[in-house]
Amino acid sequence: MAEPGRYPKLDFDPARQGPLAGVRVLDLSRVVAGNMLSLQLADFGADVLKVENPAKGDPLRSWGDNGVETSWKVYSRNKKSIGLNLRDARAREILLKLVPATHILVENFRPGRLEKMGLGPEVLHRHNPKLVIVRITGFGQTGPYRQRPGFGTLIEAMSGFAARNGFADREPVLPPFALADMVAGLTGAFATMVALREVEQKGGKGQIIDLSLLDAMHAIMGPEAMILKLTGRVKARAGSSSNTAAPRGVFRTRDGAWIALSASIQTMAERVFKVIGRPEMIADPRYRTNQDRVRHKEDVNGAVAEWIGARTQAEVAEIFEREEITAAPIYDPRDMERDAHFRERAIIVELPDEEIGWAPMHGIVPRLSETPGAFRCPAPRLGADTDAVLDAMEIDATARAELRAAGVIGGGKDNR
Repeated sequence: MAEPGRYPKLDFDPARQGPLAGVRVLDLSRVVAGNMLSLQLADFGADVLKVENPAKGDPLRSWGDNGVETSWKVYSRNKKSIGLNLRDARAREILLKLVPATHILVENFRPGRLEKMGLGPEVLHRHNPKLVIVRITGFGQTGPYRQRPGFGTLIEAMSGFAARNGFADREPVLPPFALADMVAGLTGAFATMVALREVEQKGGKGQIIDLSLLDAMHAIMGPEAMILKLTGRVKARAGSSSNTAAPRGVFRTRDGAWIALSASIQTMAERVFKVIGRPEMIADPRYRTNQDRVRHKEDVNGAVAEWIGARTQAEVAEIFEREEITAAPIYDPRDMERDAHFRERAIIVELPDEEIGWAPMHGIVPRLSETPGAFRCPAPRLGADTDAVLDAMEIDATARAELRAAGVIGGGKDNR
């Protein structure tokens, strides 16, 4: 492992343009899924304007550590913020004036809420027929559960993920981060670009993307439904082992660290048996094929665990790397900070931050050879761009002062 070192330090360059330069996005969403979606667009040059409640802002701002808006800083970089109280008709009027010059609108209200505010798709498309409208909910715009709260925890429970995650003799395990929202955000970014291409390349009209967290999360669960049909059984939770391959799991080393190993192809399993000094297992009918090994995975994983447990993590990692075994040490952020690969590829970078000096966060994903993304500006303070937007709309200072006093708008030029 490389010597300790800092993450690469990069600066913001407002002049950098990405492949989505000129694409305007109005993001009315709150918390994670919508922010994840619009982050993908913003990182590649889209002009994303976050519409926030002027009094409280996006609830994502409250997800912090030591008084710092850590989640907001990561998932709202490269974006702008306008404070608009959409409960007020005057704020909705301002929003509708922005729609004709907008290409994408993202929202995550409960089904029907946008319509009650007079901002439903029919109204939006009257103002801009080519607008792509992304509607994010937990359960979709249709179906018996459409009005249920769309919290990711509910989705991780009902999608089948929790039932498959954890150990068979213990409770199902939810992920420790917003997995369903992140999956939906990435799925939504792809769907948005598909819809935008229809408009820009084929002359099509705008459309509505019904983005359900449940749909997106279930889509990554693989052939679970088919397995049930074919076998009549639901796969049991397997902890860190697998119901489809062996040896596979997380193994403790002599120094109390951990190694993850997956030998999901025949040649790799045979290589593992040789490395751990058990070549006889290759011909043993109990372990000859992958199906045999899965049926006896306690024996297989036990043999691997015994060998790994007698060595340090560094020793195991060095042997496995030399022998080309598909294994890796379990990392936490301290390990990532020491790893030369993370630094060289800028998997994590540090960006200038007025509160903490330099803010570590993930780099831009994915990497494009000709039209890469760029860091153009830090996550905005609440309403940082309100005045700039209203200036462009030629709403004068007197009118703005009245709107601000009434709580219709929030923020200002000095709030970036």
